[in-house]
Amino acid sequence: MQSDSYTHHMLREIHEEPKAASDTLNNIVNQSGDIKSFLSNVRHDMIYTTGSGTSYHAGLAGQYAIGTLTKRTVSSIPASEFRRWLPMLTREFLLLAFSQSGESVDVLDAVRLALERDASVLAITNTPESALSKMARYVLLTRAGNELAVTATKTFISQLAAVYLLSLELGRKSSEAEQWRTWLLEVPDLIGETIKLNAKLAEELAGKYKDRSFFFILGSGPNYVVALEGALKLKEACNVFAEGFASREFLHGPVQLVNERTPIVLIVPPRESQGESASLIKDLRRFRAPLIAVSEEDGEIEKDSDSLLPVPKGAPEMFSPILNVVPLQLLAYYLSVSRGLNPDKPEKLSKVVR
Repeated sequence: MQSDSYTHHMLREIHEEPKAASDTLNNIVNQSGDIKSFLSNVRHDMIYTTGSGTSYHAGLAGQYAIGTLTKRTVSSIPASEFRRWLPMLTREFLLLAFSQSGESVDVLDAVRLALERDASVLAITNTPESALSKMARYVLLTRAGNELAVTATKTFISQLAAVYLLSLELGRKSSEAEQWRTWLLEVPDLIGETIKLNAKLAEELAGKYKDRSFFFILGSGPNYVVALEGALKLKEACNVFAEGFASREFLHGPVQLVNERTPIVLIVPPRESQGESASLIKDLRRFRAPLIAVSEEDGEIEKDSDSLLPVPKGAPEMFSPILNVVPLQLLAYYLSVSRGLNPDKPEKLSKVVR
């Protein structure tokens, strides 16, 4: 479709995600030798990730994937807090710095401080000539293209694609790792399928819940990231109160706020579709909240929830956020439009925080 067939940049950019992911993955595959050379010369006992907003969430996803695949200790620190945490960072470390623009003042400050400590810095950015690209010792360029909407969508997908492929480079080689790599290289088509499955469903749900002002999004493991990012998209684009929680942590206090007017979105990991999440839905049913599941089709979750936003089957759990976030991006877009807002230009936000 041509860009002028879309009413808003945000919707066009969601539909551009398959290409953004494909171009990013291909670019990093081509850099594979250089990445290995860089990593082999890096001295570090610890890996940290940093970023702001959506980029911080990408770092959290990287923390889970890298920690899972390498068994190394990885920790994420918001860029705005990095200065305060720096005195505690006593060992040699590798810093993965995420920034779509490469110009976020908080990320640049974190990188500057890390370099003063003689840390190695690997930047993941969409902007080759940015200040971040010039400061970092190595750069992984995402290939999302220009993103005009303030509400980041395709750049987040590209950051996930980049850090997931990086996590496989950092991890030990195995037949299972090769299967994950094969799946990841096929993910652009799966993102396209996810968009097709959910575009109409998300629009219908937006019409149904356009008068609601409170949303909760729950996810566990790597999909805690999806809960945080989905809630951020609803805040930014829809001007509603939305909060992301670790799934069962929600029962430890926040559930007190639930009633029949607070929709709850539950991100269901593939391996949990018959277990923990089904049990949680039954607990939440007692409070009469509308329940929306992001899940593979044909499971118990589909029967127990009020609505389903489906994703293709077979995703490795650690990489599943790259599909599970897409229905929430679409929901945020259509909910924004249904509320009479412009999702491209939230009135209090700017694309780059300086």
